[in-house]
Amino acid sequence: MRTGRRIGWAVAAVTVVTVALTGAISASSEDDADRLLVSVVSNPDPDLVSGGDVLVRVTDRADDAPAPDMSRNGADVTEAFAEQPDGTWLGLVTDLEPGRNTISADSGLRRTTLEVTNHDRSGPVFAGAQQKPFFCRTTEFGLAAAEESRCAAPTTVDYQYRTTSNDFRPLPDPDDPPADAATVTVGGEQRPYVVRVETGTINRAVYEIAALHTGDGPSPTRPSAEPAWNGRLAYVFGGGCNGGYHQGDRTAGVLNDLLLSRGYAVASSTLNVLENNCGTVLSAETAMMVKERFVEVYGPVTHTIGWGGSGGAIQQYQIADAYPGILDGIVPTVAYPDPLTVLNTVADCGLLNTFFAGHGSDFTAEQRRAVSGFGNYATCVEWARQFLSRLRPTDSCATAVPEAARWEMRGNPKGVRCLAAEQWVNQLGRDTKTGFVRSWMDNTGVQYGLAALGSGAISGEQFARLNAALGGYNVLGDRVGKRMVADPVALSSAYETDLFNTAGLGLRDTPVIDNRTFLDQKEGGDIHTAEMSFVIRERLIEANGDADNQVIIIGGPEQDRQDKALAYALDAMERWLNAIAADPSDADRASKVVANKPDDLGDGCYLPSGERVRQKLSYPGEGRCAELYPLSANPRLAAGADLAMSALKCELRPIDFGEYPVPFTPEQRSVLRDAFPGGVCDTDRAGVSQSRAEHRWLRYD
Repeated sequence: MRTGRRIGWAVAAVTVVTVALTGAISASSEDDADRLLVSVVSNPDPDLVSGGDVLVRVTDRADDAPAPDMSRNGADVTEAFAEQPDGTWLGLVTDLEPGRNTISADSGLRRTTLEVTNHDRSGPVFAGAQQKPFFCRTTEFGLAAAEESRCAAPTTVDYQYRTTSNDFRPLPDPDDPPADAATVTVGGEQRPYVVRVETGTINRAVYEIAALHTGDGPSPTRPSAEPAWNGRLAYVFGGGCNGGYHQGDRTAGVLNDLLLSRGYAVASSTLNVLENNCGTVLSAETAMMVKERFVEVYGPVTHTIGWGGSGGAIQQYQIADAYPGILDGIVPTVAYPDPLTVLNTVADCGLLNTFFAGHGSDFTAEQRRAVSGFGNYATCVEWARQFLSRLRPTDSCATAVPEAARWEMRGNPKGVRCLAAEQWVNQLGRDTKTGFVRSWMDNTGVQYGLAALGSGAISGEQFARLNAALGGYNVLGDRVGKRMVADPVALSSAYETDLFNTAGLGLRDTPVIDNRTFLDQKEGGDIHTAEMSFVIRERLIEANGDADNQVIIIGGPEQDRQDKALAYALDAMERWLNAIAADPSDADRASKVVANKPDDLGDGCYLPSGERVRQKLSYPGEGRCAELYPLSANPRLAAGADLAMSALKCELRPIDFGEYPVPFTPEQRSVLRDAFPGGVCDTDRAGVSQSRAEHRWLRYD
């Protein structure tokens, strides 16, 4: 363990910890046959407990051992423990003190103790300093009003029922469903489709937990109390990417028929929706804490599946890599690798849109498309329309952030800056000169339209004019004539903290079914383009030598096809995780993941008929799937970046006019030299400060 490691000047200190993926951290006697083990079940590590309680398991390997006597900081808590069918003992230990606590098990002359560290229910645990001010929205969920900053409110439990017309409605009495209640099969028996929904606050987020209600109600030590729950948890993540400073007005939704009807419990929170707060480390911390709460209410989880699309997919990929063990398998839909990669595309499209509206008005629709790399230039228009405001300090403030609290350069220089980048201050640091979060954004040396020039889609004159006029954005999100230059501290920190997903930590140990709805050629444009699934795959290959743990399946946008794809992915992921858990070998986790992939599961696509075709997919692809779903690119790939897009800032080399497919006039050469005074991107070299993240489970002060 290395503590207090500094990522860089003005960047929060981080701590590297090793977390057991099973959550079983134990102390034991020397005699293995006589071992008395104490482990935390609700948490990945005893130092990451929150909320004043923890679910604990005691395992006694001695023959004919009596029930253990349990204590918390010297106080007897034996009555909280119940014997399980496997002979272990489970107990919810409550009333933990802030900070260090000792939980002890005594059996005869043997004693085992476990030290746990209890954190406040409102956080933080490992994500570092919290945003202030922070505006509450508890009343929008029917919770009591909350005090600003902590945003804590008492927990409520309500019930919903599924109607025969396929929607969910409130149910005042769970034991008296109305005549229009649908039914669900539990243990071969038809039961009314009633759902228990718990709502509360954790880590300053509003969380929701839903599960079928057919028994006495949940119990952490008596799983049979709620027989409809299948022992699995689906954690749902939501999309977008915005600046935060508020609790959020929605979760990713827990009333999911596909999941609930199969017995899954479903959990989500407002801080697992990136449109509320684009902090992926904060999302990981919140998911860990909400999952802890779930286990303390329902009991041990067999496995947890990540679920959700777009920004919800970003969170799954980043949590699986940087904080493995929170999610056992992930099913990302219309995925991206991380928010930094996404916002680079936003900036590129904003600059291209401005250019084409002015200096490039003579570019045809096809030329614009070729420069962007997309299958439809409207995709670039959509990127800028939806997310360009995230680069500006006030344009995307949520309504929960009062006007008086918002930043103004002169009127309120200490006010809230509603930039997406504000979520990454604990990773990237703050520039003390400007007050803004250090920027990773850079387009120095990027030759926009290089592929279009190579294909003959644009002329040499157009290429030179495009790159001379494109420019960049300053810290205020205003377009300026100069290209963007990354802050060196932010650049190195983005890699080292895995904020830029390098796919070399826990992702290789995680089963992935990347569910890709094909939207590349959608009329009107859509930002969810399919090349991003292959960008992630290429990063896996670069980091680990292969991407055998990732399956990509592409399908059409029709709702019935999406529903069918998700149902198959859920079933396949369930079988995959069950096989991994049943593997008795001594192989490492990554090897077990690959070895236990179901035989019917692999890359492929859905035909218009609905049939799923198995075919190894690649970029740009070939064969039947590539014909049905032709993959496109994006502005950086069309500018010559490698498929992994792993260089946030490229190394430069001098312009060599002999390498271009067209001759340039002396005037055009002069224009290009002025556009690239330091040279152009050298795509044969790694990017500036490019490295692979080395440590899982970073903690921030």
